[in-house]
Amino acid sequence: MRSHEDALALGTGSLNMTEDRSNRRTWTALQRYPTLIHYGAAALAAWVALSLWVLTPILHRDPFVLFLAAVVITARFCGFGPAILCTLVSAACLDLVVFPPHFSFAIASQQDLGRLSIFLAIALVVGSLARQKTQAQLRAEDATREMATIVECSEDAIFGTDTNGVVTSWNRGAERLYGFSAEEAVGAHVELLGPPERRAEMARNQRALNRGGRVEPYQTERMRKDGTHVPVLLSISSLRNDRGEVVGAYAVARDISAQKLSEEAIRRSEKLATAGRLAASVAHEINNPLEAVLNLLYLARNDPGRAEQYLSMAEREVGRVASLAQQTLGFVREANSPALANPAQIMDEVLALYSRKLESKKICVLREYGPDCEIIGYPGELRQLLANLLVNAVDALPPGGNLRVRVAAGHEWRNGAPGVRITVADNGRGIPRESRDRIFEAFYTTKKDAGTGLGLWVSQGIVQKHHGSIRVRSRTDGAVSGTVFSIFLPRPEHSASRVA
Repeated sequence: MRSHEDALALGTGSLNMTEDRSNRRTWTALQRYPTLIHYGAAALAAWVALSLWVLTPILHRDPFVLFLAAVVITARFCGFGPAILCTLVSAACLDLVVFPPHFSFAIASQQDLGRLSIFLAIALVVGSLARQKTQAQLRAEDATREMATIVECSEDAIFGTDTNGVVTSWNRGAERLYGFSAEEAVGAHVELLGPPERRAEMARNQRALNRGGRVEPYQTERMRKDGTHVPVLLSISSLRNDRGEVVGAYAVARDISAQKLSEEAIRRSEKLATAGRLAASVAHEINNPLEAVLNLLYLARNDPGRAEQYLSMAEREVGRVASLAQQTLGFVREANSPALANPAQIMDEVLALYSRKLESKKICVLREYGPDCEIIGYPGELRQLLANLLVNAVDALPPGGNLRVRVAAGHEWRNGAPGVRITVADNGRGIPRESRDRIFEAFYTTKKDAGTGLGLWVSQGIVQKHHGSIRVRSRTDGAVSGTVFSIFLPRPEHSASRVA
């Protein structure tokens, strides 16, 4: 019994294998002769049209409809050449079967000849138009597929949303960046990707997009599936339908974690370099009070009657040393979170650190400080920012030059937001016109071998971190030359929730 079943199964398997091989040979032959298949399909379409006409008496009044349909279908799926064949075969069918005398190529009336001629002309035109439309559709489909492939294979995260902020599409780059699969992301709200402190920013973006605008590329933070934050370069544009109505938006996000790490390493290096440049000035500043302390201790030892007075004076000098050391530590000490800072006070501290250098060049410093100049920020980075600007100004000034620093309440020129404006102006040699557009580039310097080209680049990064702006005006020719740096930093109510 078992051997009989095995033989039956073996026979069935052999039959299936033979059938599979036969199917493969048939498919291979079909692939080898596509032209023959297309022209055969054209003749078959004409035959089907004729069969339907013969079997459907209601269609005897207007036989041209079926044959035109056969020509259009042939042109759509097989090409223009097979459509011509279908047209000729259809004309032959009309002459032989439809028009009297039947089964003869003779045409009994001029009317039938005219109708047949018109059919031929219309069939050729319709077939040509159908084929052109088909080719246009195929090109559009190919372009759509190619674009979809590009989007799907892009390293950047690309996703679409509707007008309510619900995710409608999600590529592989988005899966890698955010950690959500397409099944998890599609149908969820885009706020899923935003840290809680960025929700207001995302709402502003959504409102701008629904008005038909776009969000220019900017650096921000988004949140992965595991809750970690990732810095991204984000740009968003609105999507419109054929009628120009906004139907959604698409976003492109690029992971800039590596770039941020590199920039932070450069900033740390520049901060240490700034602290190193301060060492000489601080050494001079500390040397004077230390000498005074030694002299006062000597006097106290040799004049016991006035020892208390001498020791009190020595204590004040030691306090000066401690203050200088504290100010210097501000350049290298990191702050974990933003805090209340007074730029006017920080400006005074920086000027005190560079007082020796200012005095050696006999530079006249004019200070203008307004009331209520507090902001939310990182004091150590603000010290570095002002130190970079002051050092550049001192280097550009001739002996006996003028340096003007101003800290006062002001408004942002672009949107009128309240804040604090810091101005550092000098009457030095100025910045050449060809260099003004590049002074904020990393490693670009006008000091040749004396500069690293990182000071202003780092300064711009600090200003941007505080969501402020920095502008420069300079003049090198004429009776008056010099440079003015203007920095705007937002007030606490506008920056407390944004500095991050």
